[in-house]
Parts: sequence; structure tokens; C-alpha cells
Amino acid sequence: MTLASSFPKPYCVARKTLSQKALKMPLTPSHLLIEKNFSSSAKDLRKLYDSRFADPRHTHSERFVWDYWHVPSQYTALRTPAYNYFDQKLYLRFHKELVLWGRRTLGCWDISPPWMSCYIEGCKQELHSDVPHGPWAFVLSLTPWKDRRFSGGETLILKPEVLNYWQNFLHAQDREQLSFVQKVPSEFNQLTVFDPRYPHGVTEVRGTHDPREGRLVIHGWFTEPKTYLEGPLKSQPQKVEKVLNTCFEQVVDIMNANPTLQGTMSLQLMVAGNGRARSAKFATCNLINEQGQAPQKTLQQILKIYKSSQFPEAKKAKGDTLVTIPLIVS
Repeated sequence: MTLASSFPKPYCVARKTLSQKALKMPLTPSHLLIEKNFSSSAKDLRKLYDSRFADPRHTHSERFVWDYWHVPSQYTALRTPAYNYFDQKLYLRFHKELVLWGRRTLGCWDISPPWMSCYIEGCKQELHSDVPHGPWAFVLSLTPWKDRRFSGGETLILKPEVLNYWQNFLHAQDREQLSFVQKVPSEFNQLTVFDPRYPHGVTEVRGTHDPREGRLVIHGWFTEPKTYLEGPLKSQPQKVEKVLNTCFEQVVDIMNANPTLQGTMSLQLMVAGNGRARSAKFATCNLINEQGQAPQKTLQQILKIYKSSQFPEAKKAKGDTLVTIPLIVS
């Protein structure tokens, strides 16, 4: 198990992998993250898309790249590879923003080749899950949501409590649709990130056949969970790895003592120049036990392990080092 300065190998718990990074998240399971006004490229991406559909009578090669994807009773949408659709310079600007966010926030070093999908009249996705693709799925909306002329088009995610239905049944206030699913509006330039193991879909779009008026999104999966370093300690990866290996062994002991736990965590450390952690927190955390509950004591133990660790001192460069550690347990 090694840690390189650019593409380190992931840390793995016996039953799967560990990962890095944390934001301002509470110690409760979180299978969903929403970042509004995400990309500086969103308006330009949308402008190029609109220009290619500006004249419905004008034929050119960019109009013939769409696949009508239809799987009976499951998926219906227009789709095309996003990385081929846009001008290379424009796409790469967006791609770099998304990848860097994934490294800092999730401890995922890359993304799958993203799709761009357009939903017009009758398009939808029924509930499904995406276990093999990556630990986190993403949807970036390029939909002018506030001015939409259609109904539907929300991202649909089954609520965690439904997956442990009977335990929560007696405490439910109502038993209608919104008590079972969460609807996430596809607001323009909103990045929606969620655990793809949770059943999810897209509500059916009704009201428009115009591709400029439909639901337009870029979507895919964050992949390659690996420890991420940003700051002075990036120049001392082997020494940082030594510390993280010690932490890792303690986390494995905790997991072995709690064999029913499963989920994904992104732990974020901010390490000062003297090698001490200024802060340790979860950016994402959906670790649950067999009752579907967050193991608060276990999460506190994990934070304590990393917060109390002594990293090497920064030699020449000043400032803090961000260490994002992805932890995936299943």
C-alpha cells in the first residue's frame, strides 16, 4: 500500500475501501450533497447547447449525435457523451472544476466519462441503483429551471428511512409519496451528488417537445477513491502515508468490532505546519448499522484517531495541508 504525490492507491478496510475529505457536515448519515452555483462554465455550456438548436430547420453534424435511449419500463431519454459534444477547451474547463471538487470533497480522483441527457415529453427514469459505477453519482443541471415550461424532471431519491421501513413505520406522520422519496429540483448550475446505491430516478417530463425547453443535465460517477493531499505536506507523501497507515489499522479494528456497519465516508483533515491536525470532520458520511442508524460513537472514535495523529512538520512551505481520506465500508 503506497501513497504517491499525484495518484496514490486507495486505503482499504478489510471489507472495502477508505477515503478522504470532509466539509461542514454533521455526524449523521448523508447520502445527498447539493452545491448551488457550482460551475463557472455552466452559462457557456448552456449557450453552446442552445446555439445548436436555435434553428430547427438548419441541419448540421452537431444535431445528429443524440441517442434515443429507451429501455421499456425503465429509461427513456436523449443522451450523448458530454466530453465529445462541447468544444474541447470549454469542456476541459468544466471537467477540471468537477474533478478537483471530487478530490477535495469526496477523495475521488476522477469521474466516469460523463453523459449529457435531455428529457422532453415522456422522458423519465424509473427507480434503480448504480452500485458498480462509483461510490458517488453526480448530476449537474443545465436546465433553466425557474423558466421551465414542463412538469416533472426532478431527481428522485428514495429516503434512507424507507430502506429500513418497518422500524420507522409506526413513527411516520403520513404515508404518501413525499414521505418515501426526496425530489430534488434540477435548478440551473446545481450539482447534486448522492450515494448511487440508494434507489433513484427522474420523474417523467410532461409539457414540451422542444430540446431547448426540456431538462438538460450532465451526469456520471465519481471514481477512484484515493487519499488527496493539497498543501506543504504534498512533498512528503511517504511520511504522511506512515501516519495514515497507523490510523488505518485502528479504523480496521473498529470496523472488525462492528461487522454490520456499512457506508461511505469522506474525512477531511486540516493539518498545521507543526504536523498537528487543526480540524477533523466529515465532508460526507452515510455509515449506518443494521438498524439503519448512524453509529455516533463509532464516528466520534474515527474522528479522534485522525485528530490526535502527529503528521510530519512542513519543511519549507508555509500554510496548512488539506488531507482528504475516503473510507468505504461494505
